[in-house]
Amino acid sequence: MKTFLDWSAYDTYGIGDAYSGIPATGGNYAKAVAVCMHSRDCQNTGKGVMCPSYRITGDRAHSTEARVAAFKAALNDGADATAFADPRLDEAMDLCVSCKACKKECPSAVDMTLIKTEYLAQRHQIKGVPTRTRLFGGVPEWTGRHRGLLRFAIRARNSSKLLTKLADKLLGITSRRPIPEPAPQPFAGFAAAKVAAPPAGTDAPAAGARGPVILFVDTFCHHFDPEVAEAAVTVLESAGYSVRIARPDPADAEPDRPLCCGRTYLTTGMVDKARGEARRVLEAFKGEIAAQTPIIGLEPSCLLSLRDELYSLGLGPEVGDLGKQLYLLEEFLSREYQNKGLRLDLKPVAQPKAVLHGHCHQKAFGVMKATRKVLGWIPDFSYEIVETSCCGMAGSFGLEAEHYDASMQMAELKLLPAVREAEEGTQVIANGFSCRHQIEHGTGRQARHIALLLRDALAGAEGAPAAR
Repeated sequence: MKTFLDWSAYDTYGIGDAYSGIPATGGNYAKAVAVCMHSRDCQNTGKGVMCPSYRITGDRAHSTEARVAAFKAALNDGADATAFADPRLDEAMDLCVSCKACKKECPSAVDMTLIKTEYLAQRHQIKGVPTRTRLFGGVPEWTGRHRGLLRFAIRARNSSKLLTKLADKLLGITSRRPIPEPAPQPFAGFAAAKVAAPPAGTDAPAAGARGPVILFVDTFCHHFDPEVAEAAVTVLESAGYSVRIARPDPADAEPDRPLCCGRTYLTTGMVDKARGEARRVLEAFKGEIAAQTPIIGLEPSCLLSLRDELYSLGLGPEVGDLGKQLYLLEEFLSREYQNKGLRLDLKPVAQPKAVLHGHCHQKAFGVMKATRKVLGWIPDFSYEIVETSCCGMAGSFGLEAEHYDASMQMAELKLLPAVREAEEGTQVIANGFSCRHQIEHGTGRQARHIALLLRDALAGAEGAPAAR
């Protein structure tokens, strides 16, 4: 069976294991499916994230275990060419939000996110890629090549009931919520870095006392929330680092298009596109891998995709080396505090209380511990973590007409009620781009990235704007 992703890591899975039930077809991909040992942790509804779709339906058919059973049946019953067109898979995967919780919380570490990516890629090969999938998955290209047109189209759609209804009817983009609009201007630091960036693998000319770091500004921070990237630069420079903005290799075919992790392509099954973005990243950082320069990201799903899912694209050993240098902002700051004596001169903020929502990937990769540590540095600051599953937005999932209700049901389990119940003046902290938009849509309150909070807490900074 020809696969789109590299499943060689599962080569020895199931050897000597009489009850794994590896399907007869599917090779190593089938072994990845068969790691499920029916512990049924995916059918818990207590603490944890897994499994969002089971939590809202109470139906075992929408659990990780049932999805595994559907894949086993399809791979056993169908030839390689048709197995992925099996309607049982469409039904089983319909409400999967690729939250990564099963890889963390399942004792067998079932990676349903990657299993789903392969399934979608195979399905696209059989049936073609739907237009809506191309639109949502292609955000890096749309924003990088046609930013002005995209912003105009989204603003027109959001302001016109007619266009909103047409998009719902013709494309299946729900008319019940706005589409996030790109900011008036993208992150200015990217263009400035074209002039200021030193050769790869070398220190910046005016390196801070703590040395150089590279800020990987993802597609969403670059085009939709540039103030998050600007705040991160301020925080890192205040901490004593010389900040370089990640740019493509000079020989890149699109040197003026920002780097992208390829996450939107992976989650929509457009693996070849994702591989192309990953190659751009590896080429851009080839000198930095040797120099071991820390590379810092801001969007959890983007940075952690680079660290976890790049290996599945079969791009060589450099992927593992790069992964050792990748940190979310709070991970990096926490590490430097613990190991290298970093101390930030922070002051109390104007709004000293907050509710904190962790992105699914922050939870799946254990980043929340670092988030809690960094928030603890702010004097007189208190916060409450919302023990919640997925916010329900999950990238494009919440924008899909047939999934809007499920999206809101996931959010209403705990997240949105907790935000609504927070007293006036309480900040809402959420690092995920999708999470912030789900919170604003469901409560009218604006959630903020931790980089903005830390910038506000820097000595001499002005207080945070009033929460809505």
